[in-house]
Amino acid sequence: MAGRSGRAQAAACPCGSGAAYSRCCRPLHLATAEAPTAEALMRSRYSAHAKRLPEHLLRTWHPTTRPAQVELDPATRWTGLRVLSIGDGGPDDLTGVVEFVATYETPSGPGRLHEVSRFERTGGRWTYVDGDPD
Repeated sequence: MAGRSGRAQAAACPCGSGAAYSRCCRPLHLATAEAPTAEALMRSRYSAHAKRLPEHLLRTWHPTTRPAQVELDPATRWTGLRVLSIGDGGPDDLTGVVEFVATYETPSGPGRLHEVSRFERTGGRWTYVDGDPD
């Protein structure tokens, strides 16, 4: 039984959606699907941090605010995501806002990132523009 629950847990998407990673954020990470909403993109970006996929972060960053590179700290382990609010960002919207809290652990202890993120549909797909961390 222990092995079975371990496999089920490993298959869960880090974004906390309750769906399996293979059906949730993985297609976005592989660029075989596009996020239908700003929230879905934000969740995939959180999962990219958790799975250490900087190329997904760069690919989904708005071209006017995208950094030249993204370096992920290998000592940071992302432990949870909670979406607090969503403003627009639906399949027919051009902009959206997602407020969230992401928790993590580092060698110096636990932490949290509370951010209000802005998204824009660019070239028919959602991109992360910027965010206001608190």
